[in-house]
Amino acid sequence: MTILTQDQKDQFWRDGVLVVEDAVTAEQLAALRDVFAGWVEESRNHTEDYGETMDGRPRFDLQPGHSAEVPGLRRVQSPEEVSDVYADVMRTARTVDMCAELIGPNLRFHHGKVNSKLPGTATEVKFHQDFPFQPMTNDDIITCLLFVDDVTLENGPLEVVPGTHTGPIYSHWHGGRFTGAVADAVKDEHVGNAVMCTGKAGSVCLMHARLLHGSAPNQSGAPRTLYISTYYAEDAIELSPNHLPSTLTHEVVRGEASGRVRCTPYEMALPEVPKDTSFFAQQEQG
Repeated sequence: MTILTQDQKDQFWRDGVLVVEDAVTAEQLAALRDVFAGWVEESRNHTEDYGETMDGRPRFDLQPGHSAEVPGLRRVQSPEEVSDVYADVMRTARTVDMCAELIGPNLRFHHGKVNSKLPGTATEVKFHQDFPFQPMTNDDIITCLLFVDDVTLENGPLEVVPGTHTGPIYSHWHGGRFTGAVADAVKDEHVGNAVMCTGKAGSVCLMHARLLHGSAPNQSGAPRTLYISTYYAEDAIELSPNHLPSTLTHEVVRGEASGRVRCTPYEMALPEVPKDTSFFAQQEQG
């Protein structure tokens, strides 16, 4: 039984993005919220990034200005490693089956993270493409942004430029630095065509890894938290170190290992492996 209609599949490949409701069960959504709420409470006890991932960087990324009174936990790296709830959703959510219908049937997990814009924080994501962070032998890669909270026009929704996944892979290097963002001229060229991806909690935004996107700060009193998991066709092979390595990276989540590699032609500069907690620091320094 398929989940996506043919019209939805056609829309994804035309626009590079598709929002689908009810990507997780009500029980899964409640569990994701409870775990993240616990992490926010824990963050009140810290004044700088904390925890540790397998490459030695902090797992919990705090927004500048974070305090016990106004917590600014903006990212959790590889939450699947420290939460059975997130690991279960990564493997079993309807999201994974949707990706298998689009780029499967054999599918691997690439990485996961939680990005949150809590009320009173100023997290902004500059326009970028995901693929320049994770070059592989082919670009059958989907970033799945699961709405843990309702996403509205006011709380910093994802802004995407439909169709840009079929266009150039833009440089994210400027002035000899990997900034994690496209040049201002590229943003200015496309921002007028950007659309906002909103929806109720439990929905998912499926986004092609080459799609140009960003997001503005949260201007509301409501949180905007996303669980982001990335999946790729099993026959793609990484060409640079994974920016968010985890013990679950490359796990086959649908189908089986084929022992084959598939290559498609493209050209771009290799990314810089981040030394700080997350790409937010790369964009801020850029």
